[in-house]
Amino acid sequence: MTFALTSSGALGINSTALICNFKTTGSCIKMQLLEPFIFLSTTLMAAHKTTLCLVLLAACLAAATGGKLSPEYYSSTCPGAPAIVQAGVVAALKNETRMGASLLRLHFHDCFVNGCDASILLDDNATFVGEKTASPNNKSIRGYEVIDKIKGQVEKECPGVVSCADILALAARDSVVYLGGPSWEVSLGRRDSLNASKEAAEVSLPEPTFNLSDLAVNFWAQGLSFRDMVALSGAHTIGMARCTTFRDHIYNDSDIEPSFARSLQQFCPPRGHDDVLAPLDLRTPAQFDNSYYVNLVNYKGLLHSDQELFHGEDNPAAAIVRNYADEPAVFLDDFAKGMIKMGEIKPLTGSAGEIRKFCGKVN
Repeated sequence: MTFALTSSGALGINSTALICNFKTTGSCIKMQLLEPFIFLSTTLMAAHKTTLCLVLLAACLAAATGGKLSPEYYSSTCPGAPAIVQAGVVAALKNETRMGASLLRLHFHDCFVNGCDASILLDDNATFVGEKTASPNNKSIRGYEVIDKIKGQVEKECPGVVSCADILALAARDSVVYLGGPSWEVSLGRRDSLNASKEAAEVSLPEPTFNLSDLAVNFWAQGLSFRDMVALSGAHTIGMARCTTFRDHIYNDSDIEPSFARSLQQFCPPRGHDDVLAPLDLRTPAQFDNSYYVNLVNYKGLLHSDQELFHGEDNPAAAIVRNYADEPAVFLDDFAKGMIKMGEIKPLTGSAGEIRKFCGKVN
């Protein structure tokens, strides 16, 4: 097991953590941190799944290897691309409002696994097993057909120019805007990966069972701050979740409002009915707003990982949650800023990767 040994509960820019792996190497190294990070224990914290040493290294690399993107990237080669994507998103959401949350989640799950490179869209082939069947995605991720349709329309306009990764980024933004959320400037110029990894998806994506320290480490591994993590969790103001993802929370956790738990138990029994759905935000499930945080303050978070952001005023995230619950504009602004940062996680640029003709397979 790997531990981070510190002298205090907070590490800032240029602070040094002593990272020790007692299981495999029996040694420690000193690592200088590139951005502030809150350690939730004052003396040590164990990493989840991957060693914290690797997580810290990944965070450093994520901060250092971002490529050059620009909102004007297609201004001369395919100026109509953003409008085509927007029209495709609007058509899909008019048909099914829930698809907005699905398209937002596609972008998120793409970026958290080896960067924003559309690897999540690749089908399995003879070379690799892709990310679609990884446990966080299987029977959960939706919207592939919407992206494929948009890609086909873009290809008719500008063959071989616009990447699937950029379409994902634009579709996520357009979905949020359609549902009443903030807009942000999407930098473009990502290229598509040549491979995908089910194994990487298994260890890189946050799980509904995560506690607060798990979430903080998971997001920080992507170069995202503690506040980014709390803000981006607000994506759960839209969308649905399966019974199997919140069953333990409604039956075994104490930080849940009792009548809320009972209402969910009516259709999510202790066994079976795994695929029955419930809204992540019971107040305004089809509107992108700050109700998610209002729910948390009232102990009505659907997932264990949601309610981990607020289970008492001494919780490290509590002040941010309260702020977002009381000040919707602050949340919407922070969410937009977080999406910009997330969209720039390790993009492939220049001659790296390719521009796929079909999003589900390499050329």
